[in-house]
Amino acid sequence: MSRRSRAREVALQSLYRAEVGGDVDTRDRARFHKGRLRSADLTAFADELVDGVGDHRAEIDSLLDAKSANWRVSRMAATDRAVLRIAVFEMLHTDTPGPVVVDEAIELARRYGSLDSPTFVAGILGGILADRDGRSRPAAG
Repeated sequence: MSRRSRAREVALQSLYRAEVGGDVDTRDRARFHKGRLRSADLTAFADELVDGVGDHRAEIDSLLDAKSANWRVSRMAATDRAVLRIAVFEMLHTDTPGPVVVDEAIELARRYGSLDSPTFVAGILGGILADRDGRSRPAAG
């Protein structure tokens, strides 16, 4: 696993933890990230992902709702929802290449989601990437 992949994994764990356990104190999150990543650069990247998802949640969820024809964000499994939110934030608000974002998200879905999660995540993110790049694809789900 690459170092940035590990930071994405920790960001996923943070988002999931906040979703199922309620708000997490920023000091607790900082300790969680530092303890698992042990690198200032990776901790900053995980923080950027978690903060970015929080700051852009309405935009991200609206886009996910539009691309997942048969699933509302609120009905998605918490793990899939967190993976998708991280990926959409990273795809739209960082300089990480879209195909890399999609591959990383599929791997997270494979590791943490259900058997159907990688296909579900790939379909939705593929549609968002196609729209971003000016290609047309039908909605997934």
